[in-house]
Amino acid sequence: MTIRKRTLLKGALAAVVLSMTAGAANAAPEFTLRWGHYLSNSPFLQLEKDFAKKVEADTNGRVKIDMTFAGGLGKGGELLALVGRGAIDMAAIVPGYYAKQLPFYKAFQIPFVFSNPKQAIAISIRSFKELPSFKQELDTQNVHFLFHQPLGVYYLTGKDPSCDTIAGLNGKKIRSFGGDVPKIHGAVGAVPVSVGVTQVYEALQRGSLDYSFLNAGNILSNRLYEPGKYSCGPVMVIAGHLLVVGNKTWNKLPKDIQDVFTAAANEIQAKYVAFVDGHENAAKEKIVAAGGVFKPFKEMDKWRAMAPDLLSGWVEGMKKRGKGAEAEQVAKSWRAWMAN
Repeated sequence: MTIRKRTLLKGALAAVVLSMTAGAANAAPEFTLRWGHYLSNSPFLQLEKDFAKKVEADTNGRVKIDMTFAGGLGKGGELLALVGRGAIDMAAIVPGYYAKQLPFYKAFQIPFVFSNPKQAIAISIRSFKELPSFKQELDTQNVHFLFHQPLGVYYLTGKDPSCDTIAGLNGKKIRSFGGDVPKIHGAVGAVPVSVGVTQVYEALQRGSLDYSFLNAGNILSNRLYEPGKYSCGPVMVIAGHLLVVGNKTWNKLPKDIQDVFTAAANEIQAKYVAFVDGHENAAKEKIVAAGGVFKPFKEMDKWRAMAPDLLSGWVEGMKKRGKGAEAEQVAKSWRAWMAN
């Protein structure tokens, strides 16, 4: 074979390889999944966006995940039903929105149970593995667990610096929510007031609230340090939303793709607590730079002692639903795990 022929042959083979590579790169994804999120797109959700990108990369483009934020595929209280019946493929689910459907996972949003976000998520992971009630609860809703979002710790934010003592909270109007949070506020003589996050700024300005009750990220993003210079805490730790994929979608995925999802979920879960801590610490630094002041709450042990035992109260409520034995096992396990 002449040099010219060999050169032409090599060129032809290279062209074929490039054509095949380009074809593979431009091929339509084998699975395009729709992920509904109740939150707006923000840096706080970066790890969840990283999860989607990692799945896409590790499946070599066989999977494409389209994330829709701010309730574009369904409001927070609608997403569980939508993903469970296969109307969408994936969702961020807030257990507190589904007290009837997810009573076991709702326990992760009981105040004064956990000491820090790392502990809350560690217990979540262990509960899913060792306590059958948690997986069974998700199975009943026809969804598959991926990972659990940690939340930043909660602070009292207002214009009065006396938010660092129990006496300073007596008679004060505090932003509250849900069924359990008002109980811890009422325990110290405060007046719980239901106010949406986006209305807190004006409520602090007008005096219809004395103190907000939010994490540092929300204090920063809503500029609450302007009407409320002082933030006292940390007061409360709860876990956030669950990331799930509907069983109808999950069961359609080949085993190798399921394995990619599981590995990516485990990786993101392991990073999430450190990410949240970093995000919250950065928010605190920006708040202080803007004139805000953080004060430690001086009597947290006393406040916890004054508040009702909400975990035991949850067990009593579960007894009325015929799930008392399972709930007692959860409470017993959690207390033992937190003691070690």
